[in-house]
Amino acid sequence: MAAIVHTSIILDTRRALKDGTYPLKLRLTWLRQRKYFLTPYSLTEEDFAKTQGEKPRGKYKELQIAFQAIELRAVETINKLEIFSFEAFEKRFLDVANKQDVLACFANKIESLKKDGRVGTAESYASACASLLAYSNKKVILFSSLTPEFLKLYEKWMLSKGKSLTTVGIYLRTLRAIFNDAISSGEISLGQYPFGKRKYQIPVGRNIKKALVLSDIERIFNYKPKNDSEAKARDLWIFSYLCNGINIKDIARLRYKQIEPDRITFVRSKTERTSRQNPKVITAMRTPEVDEIIDRWGVSPRNPESYVFPLLAEGLTPEGELASVRLATKSINKYMKRIAASEGIEKPVTTYAARHSFSTVLKRSGASIEFISESLGHSDLKTTESYLDSFEDNVKKKFSSVLTAFKKEVE
Repeated sequence: MAAIVHTSIILDTRRALKDGTYPLKLRLTWLRQRKYFLTPYSLTEEDFAKTQGEKPRGKYKELQIAFQAIELRAVETINKLEIFSFEAFEKRFLDVANKQDVLACFANKIESLKKDGRVGTAESYASACASLLAYSNKKVILFSSLTPEFLKLYEKWMLSKGKSLTTVGIYLRTLRAIFNDAISSGEISLGQYPFGKRKYQIPVGRNIKKALVLSDIERIFNYKPKNDSEAKARDLWIFSYLCNGINIKDIARLRYKQIEPDRITFVRSKTERTSRQNPKVITAMRTPEVDEIIDRWGVSPRNPESYVFPLLAEGLTPEGELASVRLATKSINKYMKRIAASEGIEKPVTTYAARHSFSTVLKRSGASIEFISESLGHSDLKTTESYLDSFEDNVKKKFSSVLTAFKKEVE
């Protein structure tokens, strides 16, 4: 009969850490031999004692559950080994542990995104991972430790470090996606999910309206550039505004074969992966202003496979493409800021403002939200609604006057 392996969670009080706590370890005892495996936790002796009580409360109850999960995972690993040895256990246990480690899952996700060429999204995940690592100051973060209470404290910490609610939301949505992936693959249970009603709800950043009023857009159209750099930035901003708010990456990727006699068609790079089976083709109508911009800045000769604008070189890696798009965006924003200052436009005139202005001007003209949503390439009307700015003050005054129109009749 094989010797029984005993498991236990112990506090190693032989040497305190810098913060005064002691590391928590998993101890295996087999054939009178003992081996210790480090866990992500460290506690004071007092706090550890509270986790060992019969009815711990609050965070101590959560810690007790987390410790029990570690020990249960160890027992399951031992039972799956045909022949037990400390070496065999360590190899399999650490492999399982990696799947329970949020940071390891982040690393795998980032690597996968890079392989798919989604460098920008990979950077977003990397930033979120770095933030979580800075807050926890641990090399391993188990899914079981990310409770609603942990996330609330993490949010407060980020805000105290000057992060905006928008950034907090971005970081925590990537973390939520990591949880969803782990649940889908069966690595963790749905009961470990800390998001949702009565749990932790991701904050929504204040939606600062970015659309310009028509009078400001008119000033941009009529502006006389002082040099070619201003002229090119102004024209590409107008091109974006007139072509359904097309973003700079999609402008850069635009090829002559996508320019038809009366229209320009494209699929947003942002959604091309998720809509591959049913790509959402966006149609922007050609106008004299659009044609003039292509004539001024378009690449010659106009081969069907050539890029329309000289913003990208052929054969770039995903990293190289991202760098080129960012450089172009930075340049446009730089010169549009100068133009805005020269024309007395108070709102930021960025490439993002062009997209918001397109949708908001359509809204104010009476276009349906369904039409605007289709023009932007959105699959959800709620996304479109978040783009739409409120009406201008003079429009509000016009409708407010209707409320007291009876007074004029009396007078």
